[in-house]
Amino acid sequence: MLRRLSLVNFKNIAVASPEFSVGLNCFVGENGAGKTNVLDALHYLSMGRSAFGMTDRQSVRHGEEFFVVEGEYLLDEGRSLGVTCSFSASAGKRVKADSKEYERLSDHVGVVPMVMVSPADAFLVSDAADERRRWLNAFISGLDRSYLQTLVRYNAVLAERNRLLKSLPAADSTELLDVLDLQLVAHGDQIHRRRAEIIEQMQPLVARYYAHLSDDREEVEMSHRSEVALAPREKDITNGFTTSGVHRDDIVMRIGGHPLRRYGSQGQQKSFLIALKLAQLVIVSEATGEKPILLLDDLFDKLDTGRVERLLSLVVGQTVAAGQIFISDCNRARLEDVLQRGGREYKLFELRGGELISEIL
Repeated sequence: MLRRLSLVNFKNIAVASPEFSVGLNCFVGENGAGKTNVLDALHYLSMGRSAFGMTDRQSVRHGEEFFVVEGEYLLDEGRSLGVTCSFSASAGKRVKADSKEYERLSDHVGVVPMVMVSPADAFLVSDAADERRRWLNAFISGLDRSYLQTLVRYNAVLAERNRLLKSLPAADSTELLDVLDLQLVAHGDQIHRRRAEIIEQMQPLVARYYAHLSDDREEVEMSHRSEVALAPREKDITNGFTTSGVHRDDIVMRIGGHPLRRYGSQGQQKSFLIALKLAQLVIVSEATGEKPILLLDDLFDKLDTGRVERLLSLVVGQTVAAGQIFISDCNRARLEDVLQRGGREYKLFELRGGELISEIL
C-alpha cells in the first residue's frame, strides 16, 4: 500500500503531500483540476513513465525545470519501500528505490504492481492490433523478464530480415535468410506460447467479471489470433517485408458472438475493458504475491450507476485481489452517493486548480 505521496512541480501540481487510506482513496474536482494527474503520478512510481504517452518533459509543471514524485510504500510482506521518480532537463529521468538508482528502468517494473483503468484504454478496442500487442507485451513483460528479452531479440531479427528482403531480387535466396528464419521462428514460438497462456488464463476471468458488471445481460469472450508460421519466402521477397509472424498477432474481443468494436456500445466496451484490467490485476497478484494498487480514472465515464455500483462491489468486497484503490471523478455528489451506499470507509481528496485538499469521511 502507498502510505504517502509527495509531488513537486508535477504537471499542474506545485506541491502536495497527501497521506492515504489503506483502502479507498477518492479524488474529485472539475475537469483540469489535476485529479487524473495524481493518478498518473502513481503510475510513474510503478512504471517509471506516464500512463498517457506524455514525455517526461511534458510532465514538468509549466515554467519549472524539474519534477519530483516520491512514494512511501508498505509492501504486503511487511517491508517499507521508498520510491522516487524525478526528471530535469540537465539530469534526465532517475528512478530510485530506497535511494538506490536503477541501472535499467525495466528492473523496477513489477516491484510495486499496479493496474490502471482509464478512458484512454478505449484504444484497446478501437485502435489497430499493434496497440493491443503493445499492451499485452507490457503486461507479460512485467511478469516475465525472459519474455521481454525474447521479444527484443525477435524484433532485432525481424528488422534485419526486413532490411535484407528489401535488398533482394525476387528470385534470390541467401544463407543469411535461412539463419534469420530459424531465429525468427524460435523466438516467435516462445512469444506465441506465453501470449496464448496469458490469454487463456484471462478469458474465464474476463467473462466472469463482465457478467458481474452487466448483471448477466451479455456474454463476452476473448481469444488469441496468431500468425506464428512464416509465409512462403517468395511472398515476403515480393512484398519486401515479413508478412506473417507473431508481430502480427491480435486479441479478438467479442460480445454476444460479435466483434466488440462494431457491436458493443460505449458502456459495453468500457465494461469489457474494466473486466480485462481486473483479470490482469488477478493474474499479477497471483504471479507476484503482492496485491496490486488499482487506479480507476474517470470512473463514471460511459457507465450507468448500476455498473459502477457492481464494479465497486467487486473491488471493495475483495472479490478481486486489489490492494489500495484510487478513484477519480468530476462529480463529488455522485461519487459520495455510491460510496456511502457501499458502507466502506474512504478518504476523499478535492483538487482545485492543482491544489490538493483532503478530508476523512
